Amino acid sequence: MSTSGSPSAFNRRSVLGMTASALVLPAHGASADDNPLYRTVARKARALADEGAVLSILIPHGSEANIRPVIEKFGALSGVEVTSRNVLVDEINTQLMLDGLSGEADYDLALPATFGIPDLADAGVIQPLTAYAAKHEPPGFRDNVLYSIGDTFDDEIYGFQADGDTYVMFYNDLWMSDPSEQKAYGDAHGTALDIPRSWEELDRQMAFFHRPEEDRFGGALFRTPAYLAWEWWVRFHAKGVWPLSEDLEPQIACDEGVAALEDMIRATEFLYPQAQSAGLFENWEHYAKGNTYANIGWGGSQKYLNGPESKLAGNMRFGMTPCAGPSSGMGGMPYFNWGWNYVVSAASRQPELAYLFALFASTSEISTLSVQQPEGYFDPFRPEHYAEPVIQSTYSPEFLEVHGQSLRNSIPDLYLAQQGEYFRVLIEALDSAVNKGTPPEKALAWVETQWSVLNLRTGRQAQTQRWQALRAKYPADTRRTLRDLS
Repeated sequence: MSTSGSPSAFNRRSVLGMTASALVLPAHGASADDNPLYRTVARKARALADEGAVLSILIPHGSEANIRPVIEKFGALSGVEVTSRNVLVDEINTQLMLDGLSGEADYDLALPATFGIPDLADAGVIQPLTAYAAKHEPPGFRDNVLYSIGDTFDDEIYGFQADGDTYVMFYNDLWMSDPSEQKAYGDAHGTALDIPRSWEELDRQMAFFHRPEEDRFGGALFRTPAYLAWEWWVRFHAKGVWPLSEDLEPQIACDEGVAALEDMIRATEFLYPQAQSAGLFENWEHYAKGNTYANIGWGGSQKYLNGPESKLAGNMRFGMTPCAGPSSGMGGMPYFNWGWNYVVSAASRQPELAYLFALFASTSEISTLSVQQPEGYFDPFRPEHYAEPVIQSTYSPEFLEVHGQSLRNSIPDLYLAQQGEYFRVLIEALDSAVNKGTPPEKALAWVETQWSVLNLRTGRQAQTQRWQALRAKYPADTRRTLRDLS
């Protein structure tokens, strides 16, 4: 991901200047239970740790505010010091892989993006946690995590979801609710101007509002290479076809795949001019100006757009990423494509202690403490997070309602071995089609050829089993809409 730089709203207050009040646990943590899980875990860590034990963790830049109060609380209760080192968000997965393969990993834990766990596990640079989970986690502990598909690989637990990064759509409500715009749109298209249920309707709305001569633009969807695959992935699924057949045959160069890419290319005409070069933070800064209708993003986007730097704060509506339309019976087709995840490095000499820190951080009270930090990038992922007043104020109840629905119903990323290679190939082809004029059918046919080679290289039988297991984890309503091609 191209995310160099950061909005000024996140730079203004120093993480190191956080006050002691940031370490106060949320009110719902002070229950009749005098022995909550986080205290039990801290006692176990204290008993396990050698005198003067120190843990170290590699974290993505921007998450310092989320992790610092967790480190402070763990240290106070367990006596274990935890040090951290940060890496740019788009480099942490690569750094973890390189350090692990070169033998230079000098940390116990890391917070990579969830989509990287299959490759990290397959390469042996992170440790399976299944045995520790059986020893230390209460029954049903992970059941309340709204999205946990990415925590496992090959039937082993490898991580703890720490961040609810599901895609959400943003709409300029000042324009959507304008009576004159509503009438003009209804007259032009014979339908009400409302939250779009289908990609066709979204594209039509962006075209309607695109008036560059008035410095008004239809959309701020991403067109930089690193983000293209994510939008196309949702558009393609919304066409009703599995990307791989049940026996692992690629099937994205079909009519539906080509149509999804053609739609995406046409929609590019109605985006703001900088969309083809803007990274994440540039996207936020542009959309906050209030002169663009639609955007796509995550909870971190909302933290910025709902803040003091934004002209759209309090003036947005939210929706799930679209599906095939009302006839599908679904309200949308959300997609979980990022999200930080606590893992234990294979190089750790104290892996059980490292695991206990990750478990501590993932408990109800401590994860709420982490997520509620307004300057951090972690988003809600447990039901109780959504009831926390600070979190409601930071995100707005309207956003949280859509975000929670989306997280519960998200399709997963492609959690297969060599996930990075599958998506690298896809990104290269989409960039060639969207930004360089390669015919969509040619670009996607090339992807299918490369994916077929990857299937063989990774071991087709094992990869097929992984894919069949992953298909079974798709939301039930989505599974019913997807088909294999004969």
